[in-house]
Amino acid sequence: MKAFLKKLLKNKSAVTGFSIILLNVFLAIFAPLVATCQFDEMDFMYVMAKPGEGGHIFGTDDYGRDIFSRLVYGARVSLMVGIISVGIGAFIGTILGIIAGYYEGFIGALIMRFNDALLSFPYVLLAIAMMAVLGPGIFNAMIAIGIVMVPSFARVIRSAVLNVKEETFITAAKVLGASDFRIIFSHILPNIFPSLIIYSSLNFSGAVISEATLSFLGLGIQPPTPSWGSMLSEAKDFLQVAPHMAIFPGLAILVTCIGFNLLGDGLRDILDPRLRK
Repeated sequence: MKAFLKKLLKNKSAVTGFSIILLNVFLAIFAPLVATCQFDEMDFMYVMAKPGEGGHIFGTDDYGRDIFSRLVYGARVSLMVGIISVGIGAFIGTILGIIAGYYEGFIGALIMRFNDALLSFPYVLLAIAMMAVLGPGIFNAMIAIGIVMVPSFARVIRSAVLNVKEETFITAAKVLGASDFRIIFSHILPNIFPSLIIYSSLNFSGAVISEATLSFLGLGIQPPTPSWGSMLSEAKDFLQVAPHMAIFPGLAILVTCIGFNLLGDGLRDILDPRLRK
């Protein structure tokens, strides 16, 4: 663990990404203390105020609500969606990927053909279709995004399992009479865990963008709770008169996604044995 932390601290990409994510976590946890107003509090004296006017750091929206406060509370939504949806995708995808990679044959082919069918649909379009079935709401959005992530996780894990499966220690374990359960959980899973961690960290940004897209279309989190995507949706009609309404939520999404991608790249440099010097 100490060796991993030492390598992590030496990796500028990982440190930068982790710092951005840590800032988001801080804002999400301490939102009531950091925010200058309640996210739904209206100041009709300063409707669509520019940044800095009336004590509003990032200005206000068309209802006079403080944009900075709404961004801070919106961080909660993004992190919650990222953690839960990626968790759903990773859990189900790992199970399917291990089964498809270890047993192959008819079962593996069936799982992968089903994955191919899901992957043939555009990522966001499939999420929208699932939301049309499940209905709008943040929890349905997390389920939809998580399920949409399953095929890609299954494909990555299957590839990792196929590589590990050919190693000599797996053959030795089979010769010694180890059960499939023991081989999978004691030998294969620990060796594919780095790949799972790396791919999960890279998928957080996809989850954040997907939630923003669904909220922008009115299928994600519902008013009055703020979401970066819904803030962009509200701002689209006022781009000429109040561009700051769209700039700050857009920057929040951009910086958060960059943070997760930088962390993922850093973890890949540290954990991927093919990149080790």
